[in-house]
Amino acid sequence: MTSLATHEKDDDSGPGGYAAARLALLRQEGRPGPPRRAALARLTDDWLAALYAAADPPRGTALVAVGGYGRGELSPRSDLDLLLLHDGSAAPGAVAALADRLWYPVWDLGLALDHSVRTPGEARRTAGEDLKVHLGLLDARPLAGDVGLVAALRTTVLADWRNQAPARLPALHELCRERAERQGELPHLLEGDLKEARGGLRDATALRAVAASWLADAPREGLADAARTLLDVRDALHLTTGRATDRLALQEQDQVAATLGLADADALLRQVSEAARTIAYASDVTWREVQRVLRARSARPRLRALLGGGRTPRTQPERTPLAEGVVEMDGEAVLARTARPERDPVLPLRAAAAAAQAGLPLSRHAVRRLAATAKPLPVPWPAEAREQLVTLLGAGEPTVAVWEALEAEGLVTRLVPDWERVRCRPQRNPVHTWTVDRHLVETAVRASSLTRRVGRPDLLLVAALLHDLGKGRPGDHSVAGGTIARDVATRIGFDRADTAVLATLVRHHLLLVETATRRDLDDPATVTAVAEAVGSVSTLELLHALTEADALATGPAAWSSWRAALVADLVARVAAALSGDAPVAPEPAAPGAQEERLAVEALRTGEPVLALHAQHEDDAGGGGGSGGGDGQDAAGEPEPVGVELLVALPDRSGVLPAVAGVLALHRLTVRSADLRAVDLPIDPPIDPPVGRSHDPSGGPGPGGPGPVLVLNWRVAAEYGSLPQAARLRADLVRALDGSLDVAARLAERDAAYPRRRGVQAPPPRVTVAPAGSAARATVLEVRAQDAPGLLHRIGRALEGADVRVRSAHVSTLGANAVDTVYVTDTGGAPLSDGAAAEVARALEEALRA
Repeated sequence: MTSLATHEKDDDSGPGGYAAARLALLRQEGRPGPPRRAALARLTDDWLAALYAAADPPRGTALVAVGGYGRGELSPRSDLDLLLLHDGSAAPGAVAALADRLWYPVWDLGLALDHSVRTPGEARRTAGEDLKVHLGLLDARPLAGDVGLVAALRTTVLADWRNQAPARLPALHELCRERAERQGELPHLLEGDLKEARGGLRDATALRAVAASWLADAPREGLADAARTLLDVRDALHLTTGRATDRLALQEQDQVAATLGLADADALLRQVSEAARTIAYASDVTWREVQRVLRARSARPRLRALLGGGRTPRTQPERTPLAEGVVEMDGEAVLARTARPERDPVLPLRAAAAAAQAGLPLSRHAVRRLAATAKPLPVPWPAEAREQLVTLLGAGEPTVAVWEALEAEGLVTRLVPDWERVRCRPQRNPVHTWTVDRHLVETAVRASSLTRRVGRPDLLLVAALLHDLGKGRPGDHSVAGGTIARDVATRIGFDRADTAVLATLVRHHLLLVETATRRDLDDPATVTAVAEAVGSVSTLELLHALTEADALATGPAAWSSWRAALVADLVARVAAALSGDAPVAPEPAAPGAQEERLAVEALRTGEPVLALHAQHEDDAGGGGGSGGGDGQDAAGEPEPVGVELLVALPDRSGVLPAVAGVLALHRLTVRSADLRAVDLPIDPPIDPPVGRSHDPSGGPGPGGPGPVLVLNWRVAAEYGSLPQAARLRADLVRALDGSLDVAARLAERDAAYPRRRGVQAPPPRVTVAPAGSAARATVLEVRAQDAPGLLHRIGRALEGADVRVRSAHVSTLGANAVDTVYVTDTGGAPLSDGAAAEVARALEEALRA
């Protein structure tokens, strides 16, 4: 067929005139941007309108731009999305001839064309069957012909979209999810698709469609600028390559950056990452809002039916407490009505940790309020802030979304100023999946599954977050990172010893894998060098876990069974060399004056004695309190570190599960605890209370006072205020005499209010410390996910194993509990190897149940 374009005059309305004007426009000096796109759209509009007019169109027809062209987003190599609309009154041949005179000139110029010819009814039916067609028609814009015909179609299509939103928006969301799975995340890709990847231009279009439905709206701040940035980059990519491509390939990035006036390809990728993150975060927030609205709508008919068809009453969403100042509402973590960010500097971290641990998104409104009003943390941070950071990092996959929400409002760089240097920083290595900042968060996610392998999970998680902060600084990033890690660790309140360990972990985070894969492990000098760099078995244990987490977070090519075996072999050799420097946790120190006074009182009365003591950041941990307090300091202000609870009572069975269970019933979170049996050297001997006989199994003996159990707890209210000491003591007495069934009460509460969790926590692990680590007891080391009632379950399991707890040291490090328990048999002797292994196995099984 002879092209109809050959009969056009070579003037401004013909292909030649348009082609010359188009080429001149694209060759103009200046950076790509909205003015150039608008000028190209106007030029194309005028040309197509002239073609339409020259074709002597029949009445009742119109030429319509749809999709990206309808929005005026015309890049140099964009498709022309066109619809020839007719009302059905013209002869089919006349409409077909008009279409030929419009489409052929476009094809002759080599422009990509997406075209259709439909009546309004056909367009509406097609939109109902094809979601993508419906989306394109939402942006319909008349170019020539019957404007009223186009306006009527727009009105009808938009009304259909709004009426069908409850069915169409979930389908659109699924399309976005499938596309993200195929194309990946644009904020982190080295060669991302600017249009199709998550956070790309398709997502921006979807957000406009959601807004058009009137069902929900996207966060608008920065969204238009982000979409414009991606369009500018796509324009530059088209001009650079001369092709209709949306994939930002490595070989094109330097020239694209130059076209945009950027310093280099890294600056280009960082700009793309920033824009894509804005769109991706807006998408997350918007789709959550859509789901919330749809849930509420679907619940109303059911509620109306239950009420007999009457008017549905307005109900307030249920608010379930998660932490102090944080509640769950409508599937999100939000701030409680009583929350006061301006007076609670730990609230941003507490809210983030609570959301991540519950597997919930952190409400955008909550994050914005925290960013606008939260009081800055003091330096160094209080202990609670440090614990909440560790809890957030240890939550697994939910940490990522919560961290991104904090980043979107600038809270992360307030907490860790050095974060700004690695934010959105690309890694030009095909092994790496993520930008530097996301890689650090992913490393913490991977490390959260390895916390049972280390004695200090808090140090592992923080090291994971900090290990690549040196990237972007001159020189070796590990050396620079070690210095940064020392500064950050000091800022967030770690003591000198822990700070030194963190600096060592960051400085040497590549040491194990590089040595294992590049050095002769049979050479003693290799093992000696690593041992000297690491310094202790506990640090080696942390470095081994960090190495694995770092590799797993890098990408599938960075870790393999071969590498894992080599690293494990090296670690075993170094551990053997350092074995003399691997002490187990020491037994608790001797009691202080306050504890001894309470022990004497407990022995004199034969009853539990309690004292509450508000604990400040610089407290040594003992003394200085008075019994019967209400859990607040003299000023009435909540303590950031917690409250010290001292309990003394004559030694007997069941003390640990009873006290721990009572604390759990009162919703007290145990930060740390010490339990010890104290032999009081009192002269003359104390007689037992009237009406009480001597208990040869543990109470006062006939020749003088027997051992007294002293428990030193650091506790904090999960939410709300602390209970009074008198109530705690009364419940403890009832728990010990059997009138209060703690286990049943806890089970009833858990059944009524099941606690939410994010991803599955690593399983608990119970080990027996090496023989000889304690001369008078067997040492069990318990590593588990912290949860209400955990110590109660440990105590019950040990009671069931017919062993006695001689002393214990309990630490809560974020969401991880690391407990050391010293046990003996009923005769007071250490357990045999076989018996110890059986007790450890039984305890681990009880905690897994």
